[in-house]
Amino acid sequence: MRTVKLVTSLALAILATISCATHPGMGYHGGGEPGASTLDRGFKEMAALIEKTVQDPGKAKQAQGIVEEIVAEVKQSVQQNQQFHQKLYELNANYEATPEEFTKILDDLNNSRMKTATKILGLRFKMKAMLTAQEWKVLSEGMALSRSRYRHGT
Repeated sequence: MRTVKLVTSLALAILATISCATHPGMGYHGGGEPGASTLDRGFKEMAALIEKTVQDPGKAKQAQGIVEEIVAEVKQSVQQNQQFHQKLYELNANYEATPEEFTKILDDLNNSRMKTATKILGLRFKMKAMLTAQEWKVLSEGMALSRSRYRHGT
């Protein structure tokens, strides 16, 4: 459970730095797609942070690639979660639905989230391994600062 929380926090930190992926309040249930201009702006912000932080251009390019992989994984996860939620809505409308049918969907949803979290965690350690301790510290501080600008309602 601790690993899931750690990975979830990491994914949220990177996503918030890249930008809010969906309009506030839309989340999985609203089916809103990420706003291209917001996502582009956030991604450019992350790219600038990496470029500023990572002095070696080759490492910076690799770090950008890892961030792109994380974003792609999160986008895929959001789509999968929407599909699982849709199945739950449909099942909820079925008067004859059994608890076992709900449990199966919830198990699949949780397994999907764990798979995503594990992949993102691996990508996090891949990025960390290629950076120096100082680069990682500056990058983390920059992401925290950027993330604080994207928090809604705080």
